[in-house]
Amino acid sequence: MARAGDLSLHGPRPSVLFEPVPEDDLRAAIVAGVPELLADLDDDTRNVLLTLARILTTLRTGRIRSKDGAARQVLGELPEEHRPVLAAARDQYLAGEYGDWAELLPAARAHAAYVAEAIKRACPA
Repeated sequence: MARAGDLSLHGPRPSVLFEPVPEDDLRAAIVAGVPELLADLDDDTRNVLLTLARILTTLRTGRIRSKDGAARQVLGELPEEHRPVLAAARDQYLAGEYGDWAELLPAARAHAAYVAEAIKRACPA
C-alpha cells in the first residue's frame, strides 16, 4: 500500500525504500488471514465483509483497492441474495457508521461463506 501511494512525509518515497512484495507472498498472506476474519464476523461485520471483498479483488486483479472500491467491484458479480449485506457494509463505511447487524447477521454469514469460497477458488492451496 505504501508503494502504491508512493507519498512520504519526510525522506525518500516508499518506492525508493521498499522493494515490491512478491505476488505469491501477497496472495499467501491475505488468504492466510481469512479464517481469522471469519472468526470476527459477528463482532466486526462491516469491516469483515469489506475486507473479504478487498481480498477477492486483490487476488483477481493484483491491485489492493479501497474498501468501498472493492465492494463496488464485487457487488456487480454477486448473486442477488448476497448483494444487500455487502451494499449495507459499503454504505455504512462511506457514512462512517457501523450500524446494527443483528437482523442481517444470518445473511452476512451466508455472504461471508460465499466470498470465502470464491477466495479459495481464486487462490487454490
